[in-house]
Amino acid sequence: MSGEALLEAVRAGRTVEAAGLLDGMTDGERRSCLPALNELRKGLRSSQWTWASRGTAAALHAAGAACHTGAAGAATWIAGADMRWSQASPGVLLHVLGDRETDWLADLTHRLAARPVTSRIPFELLSGLVGLSGCEVPTTDAYVRGWFEHIGASWRGGRSVVQRLRRDPHLPVMVAALFESPEAMGQLTWMFDQGPGNWYDALAELTAEGVLDRKVLLDLCVARLLRGGAPAEQRVFLRLLTSLAPTREEERERSADWTAMACQAIPAVAWHAQAVLAALVLDGELTTGELAEMSSGVLFRTEKKLVRTQLVLLGKVLKRDPSTASVLLPVVAEAFGHEDTDVQERALKLVERHVAALPVQDGGRARVGELCADLSPGLRSRALRLLGIEDPGTGGTVHDEVLPPVPERTRPAAAPESVAELAEEVGALLASGGGVATFERALDGLVRHAHGDREKLLEALGPVVARCWWKDRDPGYPVVDRVFRESAGGLEIVLASLFEQVSMHTLHAAVQKGSTTGTCHHSALSHAVDARLWEAAFRLRTDPMPFLLATPSWDTGLLEPDDLVARLAEYRRLDARPGQADFAQALLRVRRDDPAAAAASAARARAIGSPEGSRLAQWFTAEEPLLPTGRRRTSGARILLELGELEEIQGLFPKEFRLLGRPLTVFKDHQYCRHWNFGEQRHWPAVVPGRRELVAARLLSDLSTAAVEDTRMNAALLPLLAEADGPAGEALHLCLAYGLGARRSEDRLAAVDALLVLAARGQLDAGRLGADLAELVRRDALKKSRLAESLRTAAATGAYATAWSVLCGLLPDLLAGLAADGAGANAAHGLGDLLAVAADCAERSGARGDLAHLAETAERRGSSRMVTQARRLRTALTREAAA
Repeated sequence: MSGEALLEAVRAGRTVEAAGLLDGMTDGERRSCLPALNELRKGLRSSQWTWASRGTAAALHAAGAACHTGAAGAATWIAGADMRWSQASPGVLLHVLGDRETDWLADLTHRLAARPVTSRIPFELLSGLVGLSGCEVPTTDAYVRGWFEHIGASWRGGRSVVQRLRRDPHLPVMVAALFESPEAMGQLTWMFDQGPGNWYDALAELTAEGVLDRKVLLDLCVARLLRGGAPAEQRVFLRLLTSLAPTREEERERSADWTAMACQAIPAVAWHAQAVLAALVLDGELTTGELAEMSSGVLFRTEKKLVRTQLVLLGKVLKRDPSTASVLLPVVAEAFGHEDTDVQERALKLVERHVAALPVQDGGRARVGELCADLSPGLRSRALRLLGIEDPGTGGTVHDEVLPPVPERTRPAAAPESVAELAEEVGALLASGGGVATFERALDGLVRHAHGDREKLLEALGPVVARCWWKDRDPGYPVVDRVFRESAGGLEIVLASLFEQVSMHTLHAAVQKGSTTGTCHHSALSHAVDARLWEAAFRLRTDPMPFLLATPSWDTGLLEPDDLVARLAEYRRLDARPGQADFAQALLRVRRDDPAAAAASAARARAIGSPEGSRLAQWFTAEEPLLPTGRRRTSGARILLELGELEEIQGLFPKEFRLLGRPLTVFKDHQYCRHWNFGEQRHWPAVVPGRRELVAARLLSDLSTAAVEDTRMNAALLPLLAEADGPAGEALHLCLAYGLGARRSEDRLAAVDALLVLAARGQLDAGRLGADLAELVRRDALKKSRLAESLRTAAATGAYATAWSVLCGLLPDLLAGLAADGAGANAAHGLGDLLAVAADCAERSGARGDLAHLAETAERRGSSRMVTQARRLRTALTREAAA
């Protein structure tokens, strides 16, 4: 009877009444209610979300927790994801669980505390269970985060953070756990300095009072800084450490830790550690050997400020005690291998000042001589003369140009013959994507096997699509059709159609009306890709095709004429109807660059006797495909490209493909764009193989925005365009220019890869690229420092001559602008970095000659980086070649 009353109260959402009924029930009576409570829970999952259902869920949450007589079952029920947003209050849960034994409650407490933070177990419940059970406080991520947020809620009761911490009975344990919980710290760092009386001041005050052990807290801070982690976390521990104000004795005791931080930690932490060690060194509290160990690590860092500061420190010690030269000068010489030649020169000057203190037969002098090989060619001869070592004449040696191997075309394998192999490939594509060849092979395989043995194909693909978001969706909520109308999703629309998870109405509308995803710059490419996928999905349900016509013969997307003619002949023999979109894509992919072969293929195509054969013959005999005329337009700081109409991609082509031939304008097509996924973009070059300029022109707007406005843009398509077929014209070089100056290092690396591939294929117009870069820099569209980094990266691969050829087109305009601007900071900013890269490239590639306006810059007064590197470049360009 009490069980029926409990269920009635739960269904009505009367939580207080349900809690009262539970108080009078035995364990057996509670367990007997569980089946009915589980059924009620299942019903709530699919019911409409209302205030009544929320009340029922809260009552159900409390009743289920109390009716589970095992701690494991109770923990699973309380943390259930489906009840997370309508939980019973912590007070109610503590009431219904309060009659359990303390061991049971302790077990429940630790099980709940061990749940992930995303389970959102209320801290009030966890702390209340700790109080009821008297167990040790948990130190899991979930409990630590809850404790931190609870303490930080200083508005409750009007108490500050330090007051709340002072009253906490578990303070030492929880503070230690806070340092040991990386997940909690990663989510809470932003809260450390919220408002007055923040955590830094609070912990420092409690440490000064002796409430917290000072040594323990210092060790915890140092340990977390040594462990590393996200910069935001590291800054929190660094600030906390400085808030504790370690004494000189405490700093000296941890000298090994400071050394490790200076060598390996993030810049902010390394800078602090370097300052602490410098003070210890200058006060004579570190040995020469300890200084040498620290310096060896710091001088290998890429941060120039840290390296320069370390060289200054070494200079002070050497000046004060010349006897340390035999130990410290070889360490100084380790900076000869730094990527920045300014650092190399600083280190060399330091060696020059103190080399007299090195005995001739000293091992340190020999070590310095060995390290001279790491210097740039211009500094190497100077260093060898200093040491009295005969110059082997390598200063003018020309390095062989190293470029990546030219990508070779490969023929994709035929479609998988077995459904098991096809299912395996489809699963791999769904999990991690794939290139054009892999995708086309799988798509053709799906079409072939659906035409041959549909049931066998469905059986093989069942486990592969079991976890797909669209599989077995509730038909009452047509989310599948709505999502697919926005994006075909690659193979997913074909698979969803195969399993009849998308309606025929949606498929028919997509085939008849085309895509509805707007008219951004990429729409012409994406609509062509999607049209073929929608057509394949539709035909699977209505009139399955025996195979696809447009499956490429090469991994670049090109289709051989003989392959297409043979496929059309087979279609004719089978009396099958080709897909319009598939045939249109085949026309765009088929190779027509050999007039004699095209004429022969046209004759064979005409002999097939089908409308498609005649259309193909006409296509073969048409004029050689051309690129549309282009015109530069400016938009703010950016340079973009407009394309004229391409008449041959009009006429009998489906409307989705005719967009490829329509004019491309700069000031239109600004609707919402969804084409941010590289998995989709990688197929675009294969839509129009041999005409990569059509793709590049449509990427210009995105790449220019990424460079000018510092937005995120995936430039991973640039290497694919560099490997693609067709002329490398104005659009591709402008894309490359924007990529080299992009904000994200990943995008710049992709642009460098594309630059090297074009150079290896002999398709890089270095003069055009340099001129584009110069114009974009003058318009403040690109930052010189980013370009310097990109070109330095390209040169570091061994492509010194290639990088120099680009700089030859870039630097004269910038140097001319500097001369016109006089001492203008804007023209000079970042120019020193570019000149440094140019000097390095000139020294290593053996470049000689005159560079316009370089002499005026080199003759300027002062020793700024720009002037120093201009002089170095002038010296390299006028140096006589080595014999």
